[in-house]
Amino acid sequence: MQYIARIGVYVICSLLLLSGCVTNENGSSSKQLAEIIIGPKFSSYFDPKRLAKIDPNKKKLEVIVPVFDPGLSEEAEKYKEEGVWPELRRAESNRFAYKLKTALEDTNAFGAVRVTPDNTATGDLYVLGKIVESNGEKIEIEIKVLDISGRHWFTRSFEHSVEPEYYKNIRNDGKDPYDPVFVDASNRIAIELESYKTERLETLTRVSDLRFGASFSSAAFSEHMAVDNGIIKLESFPSEDDPMLRRTRAIRVRDQLFVDGLQDEYRSFSDNMESSYLIWQEQSLLEIEAKQDAQLKAAGEAAMGIAAIALAVAAVVAGSDSNNSVGTSTSAATGGIIAGAAGISMLQKSFQTSDEVKVHRDTLSEVGESINVDLAPRVIAFEEKTIELTGDAKQQFSQWREFLQQIYAQEQTPDIKL
Repeated sequence: MQYIARIGVYVICSLLLLSGCVTNENGSSSKQLAEIIIGPKFSSYFDPKRLAKIDPNKKKLEVIVPVFDPGLSEEAEKYKEEGVWPELRRAESNRFAYKLKTALEDTNAFGAVRVTPDNTATGDLYVLGKIVESNGEKIEIEIKVLDISGRHWFTRSFEHSVEPEYYKNIRNDGKDPYDPVFVDASNRIAIELESYKTERLETLTRVSDLRFGASFSSAAFSEHMAVDNGIIKLESFPSEDDPMLRRTRAIRVRDQLFVDGLQDEYRSFSDNMESSYLIWQEQSLLEIEAKQDAQLKAAGEAAMGIAAIALAVAAVVAGSDSNNSVGTSTSAATGGIIAGAAGISMLQKSFQTSDEVKVHRDTLSEVGESINVDLAPRVIAFEEKTIELTGDAKQQFSQWREFLQQIYAQEQTPDIKL
């Protein structure tokens, strides 16, 4: 009997340890642990929660939004455990850049807003995005804003959680539940713009002209700029009649037209993935909720099983140590065994429920893999056959810039056939 009791105690201790692990997994998030209650607050604590005040008389900056960093880990084996599907993330990196572009345009605080394959395009303001999390239930993006002079405006994380009731509201049919995060990010950028005076904004547009020109002729334009601690300062500016300035400005117009054409490709990409993506968001949220419910159910059943086994062990121990009659001792032991069997049955049920959790995880994986096929990267076609751009958007953009270099060289030496 003592041997049986000892085994029962070992079982209980082991189960309590397992139970402790479950509690830890459902405990405080890293974000909650980071909420320090003493000392100065982090700058993000003071971010204004209001709509930006738009000054229609201010110079409007041209904004570049490179395709988002998908936030993929370096080790591919971590993708599954992180709940990340690489092809879906890469598709989102294009879609999110376009979503942020439209949100920035809706503020009416900026000039042309263009999505580009990378950050080498020319603009006045650069909004660099990175996907931190996107699983249907929660989206978190990191936004870093810099201007053409290299000055860092801010880096902030924006997140949004989709409420389970979202899909029960008929008004939300066809809407992207992630939209609020892009609205918040664009509004925050517009708020930052409020502190910039028109003179500073005019300087940025001039630096843009000079940096674009310097990409073709560094010798001709670098003399107008000085670099101090990584920040470009405007020292002077060529005359508006300067032939080299006029030449590079004409080329820049062609460059802007090319990038404007790219916007249709990014819009088309986002539109084509829209229906499948909205389904994935809803199904993913439902699966996450089901998995969480299953985990709670499994934990509850395990707790009941532990309690039953504890009672069984207590009964067995009491029976073995009792000075009562043999019949009484036997009854206690028998009752303990029955209670223990009931507890083990509950634990087995909890493990079966945990298998249900695995089914939900597998379902999520299948959803992600199925959308990967539909949203694989696509080759962007262009009507300008003479340029014969090939490859993906980034490769074509690189080829385009080389073509512009040829245009500049040809205008410098018109008698030489390129």
